[in-house]
Amino acid sequence: MDQHLVAGNTVDLSSYVPQHFGWEQRGAVGVITLNRPERKNPLTFDSYAELRDLFRKLCYVPDVKAIVVQGAGGNFCSGGDVHEIIGPLTKMTMPDLLAFTRMTGDLVKAMRACPQPVIAAIDGVCAGAGAIIAMASDLRVGTARSKTAFLFTRVGLAGCDMGACAILPRIVGQGRASDLLYTGRSLGGEEAYSWGFLNRLVEPEQVLDTGVALATDLANGPSFGHAMTKKMLHQEWAMGVDEAIESEAQAQAICMMTQDFHRAYHAFVAKQKPVFEGD
Repeated sequence: MDQHLVAGNTVDLSSYVPQHFGWEQRGAVGVITLNRPERKNPLTFDSYAELRDLFRKLCYVPDVKAIVVQGAGGNFCSGGDVHEIIGPLTKMTMPDLLAFTRMTGDLVKAMRACPQPVIAAIDGVCAGAGAIIAMASDLRVGTARSKTAFLFTRVGLAGCDMGACAILPRIVGQGRASDLLYTGRSLGGEEAYSWGFLNRLVEPEQVLDTGVALATDLANGPSFGHAMTKKMLHQEWAMGVDEAIESEAQAQAICMMTQDFHRAYHAFVAKQKPVFEGD
């Protein structure tokens, strides 16, 4: 980034220590670990907000080029903590309830808005808001023993939580999304892979390494191009085909101005593998 733009437009996470989950930077890959394994890594009011704020910051962290989200102890995330979230929600006023549901939705908005590809490394329980975090990720690596469940109707709520009715049908199709959102049933790993919810199916001991390897491969690629791909995948949901084609023409022309595009051409001519730098 040009030195004139650094101030106010970059955030340094080298000393970042979150209070409610783990964070580790492996080169250009950031690894988020939901780390309450004794309760299958549930979310709290505080962890929702801190995750939202981190994903917002990632828009300004150019040295982190891909993200992996995992859970500790053989499970991904069991959703909102029954005692720390569900109980208090039953006593809140409507304005406070709306503030909460908007905050949880803002986490998904932040995940979709950050330029880095987000990879969920899913093992074991992946339920409720945990299933939403997996859904909101760009790619998902899972295991045969993973169980993904959108549990909202099981607790008397609607299946339309945190963007589920908009995003999930685009991943697995309207009929399959309806099945999951109406029934709240668990989607096993092999079925999730056959449906296209999981992009990779691996052994439990390989799930994090596979997620990090995939993230590293993306981080070593044209990160500006990946950010543009993510933006267009999200933006074109509300477009007609003609609008989408025009938007992609503009996006691709912008990418053709990058140095990575020129590096790729010169590497091809020299019969070498391009080394991308993200500019």
